[in-house]
Amino acid sequence: MMLVRAKTGLSTIHSVGLFAKEFIPKGAKVWEFTEGFDLVLTKEEVKNLSEAAREQFFNYAYLSKKSGKYVLCSDDARFFNHQIPPNVTCRIPEESGIDEALECFAAKDIQTGEELTNNYEEFDADPSDVI
Repeated sequence: MMLVRAKTGLSTIHSVGLFAKEFIPKGAKVWEFTEGFDLVLTKEEVKNLSEAAREQFFNYAYLSKKSGKYVLCSDDARFFNHQIPPNVTCRIPEESGIDEALECFAAKDIQTGEELTNNYEEFDADPSDVI
């Protein structure tokens, strides 16, 4: 779930991106997996989707390195684009009892209007699907 104000817009990185609607200071938590809000599907559940639904799903979901399940952000966080270096870094918290847990923090001060980016390789077990 997004923890800062952001909006979608045209991206120079890849079609649609996510942009800060407010100043985000370095170290601020930007996003976190929220059980009951973000969607988690097993590989079998994804396999049972229609071909068209699977194609859309893979556009926005990531494969959790910890659980091996797919996670789909239920908000505009799905529009983070991949960039190295990113301005938002993500990590799997060690102390979490939730296998899909992920949290993302501003790696630097992010200005209003700046595109929010992350490095998919930090959390996605199969980033080649989306890079």
